[in-house]
Amino acid sequence: MKASRMRRLAALGIGALCVAGSIHTADATPAAEPLRLTLPPPTGSHAVGTVSLHLVDPSRHDPTATPNAPRELMISLWYPTGHTSGYPVAPWLPAGAATRFLADNDLTPGQVRVPLTHGHEGAPVDRHEGRLPIVVYSPGHGSVRSANTVVVEELASRGYLVVTIDHTYDAEVVEFPDGHVVRGLPDGMVADPARTRVADTRFVLDQLRLLDNGGNPDAERRRLPDGLRGSLDLCRVGMFGVSAGGSATANTMFEDRRISAGLSMDGPMFGPVVTGGLDRPFLLMDANRTSRKLLPDQQTFWSNLRGWRLNTGLPGAAHVSYGDEELLVPQIAPLLNWSQEEMDKQIGTLRPERVEAVQRAYPPAFFDLHLRHQGHLLDGPSRRYPEVTFIP
Repeated sequence: MKASRMRRLAALGIGALCVAGSIHTADATPAAEPLRLTLPPPTGSHAVGTVSLHLVDPSRHDPTATPNAPRELMISLWYPTGHTSGYPVAPWLPAGAATRFLADNDLTPGQVRVPLTHGHEGAPVDRHEGRLPIVVYSPGHGSVRSANTVVVEELASRGYLVVTIDHTYDAEVVEFPDGHVVRGLPDGMVADPARTRVADTRFVLDQLRLLDNGGNPDAERRRLPDGLRGSLDLCRVGMFGVSAGGSATANTMFEDRRISAGLSMDGPMFGPVVTGGLDRPFLLMDANRTSRKLLPDQQTFWSNLRGWRLNTGLPGAAHVSYGDEELLVPQIAPLLNWSQEEMDKQIGTLRPERVEAVQRAYPPAFFDLHLRHQGHLLDGPSRRYPEVTFIP
């Protein structure tokens, strides 16, 4: 695979596995054992449970599917659990999606395997701390709901229920329970994808109320984790997203007051929220691409924030640094014989372990402050995280 294609995929926030495709050539000898990519475990006091749900929205027709077919989504719930025995951990991508994803890059599961997560499928919800505050996650354009598993698992291990969304036809690959895989469509083939993301998120919020009341919105009516009913605190809902998911966060907040606090990780701002503004807390975590000092819409959005606001920077970070790719790419770099310069182009110049520390610290601190009213990390620059700058 050519480097230009690797960089294009990396810009989508899903390039780690695609980059692995560079080790495969017609003359290459397959390794005896496939490369299993790994992600570090979360640091919170709870083990993590997870379950996937297939949702169907009959109120919306999906123009890119069969005529008059309803909009279909896959989501995952991630939450604290106290019982993991007998509950296997979920893969980073389900088997069909992983196989298709690798095949797109001339690879097979016998050469590279996606990571295993630390989320135990179907494990019961830990109810010892009462109702769980909720955080919704929207991935970047062309990315998948698993692309920020490190942050998602960290939040779940600290007592949050996190909902991750695959925006069908925007996400690179989405696998449904019957095994069929839906591919992402090229830019321009999905009408108004930004509006679609907002509508997807608002529909998911509706389903969370149904879940909390004991309903089962899963299209196949698969078994839900024990303890889920009555475990969601629908009065404490936050949202975050990366890249296009950051803009989706802001625009969903603009239309739906159920979301109390929003966080954008290196997301360019566009849509009605830019001039309309928000009156609830919002955190901009910039890397190098979306500095509001360089983008007029970003500055206009900032000036129209009427609630608590903070803009942090991470000099030396790349656009993909706020995702799992920051940790996955270094694992395959030795196989690619990359120079340090090539690594810097992919994931920035910061040490991955330091970027991981920032990922684990700042999103939980933001939601702790505004959904739990605790913590002081965001009061100002921290000696523990000297890489993070506060932008006035």
